[in-house]
Amino acid sequence: MFRRMRFNSSNISLKRPTAVGATDFLRRNDRMAALLPAIERMARLQKDCADCLPAMFKHCEILAFEDSQLILSVPTTALAAKLKQQLPKLQDTLARRGWQVAAVKLKVQMTKAVEIKEKMRALELPPAAVEAFDQLSSSLEASPQNSPLIDAVKAMVARRRAGGG
Repeated sequence: MFRRMRFNSSNISLKRPTAVGATDFLRRNDRMAALLPAIERMARLQKDCADCLPAMFKHCEILAFEDSQLILSVPTTALAAKLKQQLPKLQDTLARRGWQVAAVKLKVQMTKAVEIKEKMRALELPPAAVEAFDQLSSSLEASPQNSPLIDAVKAMVARRRAGGG
């Protein structure tokens, strides 16, 4: 009644796409295959730049390399300033590896804040601390100066008891 289905690489792929898979895809299409040498050239240049300045180049990307001008994308102005100081070293290293780079231009292109921002850990208060804050809000003198503090403490206690952090 039911036929057992065997899965292998010929009928389904559970693997993540690889660079080899991408290049195979590009080679199958004539128009895309024409781009392959340029892509491989840019990948080699990106690797050579990263080998020269590994710490700085972790977040940088090559935007273009035409007419001996290298255009790099950097995520922040701070990194651009640091990288600018290292440009002579980068150009010298690339020249020794056969790249003719007469000029390097840096373009600051901000990345999404989510990519840069580290995940913050959630702070938790034990039930005894929440109870202590509840007692504090009840014991503070009701005055115009204390009113915002009392409201804030009561709101925090209500959030903590509701499980909202």
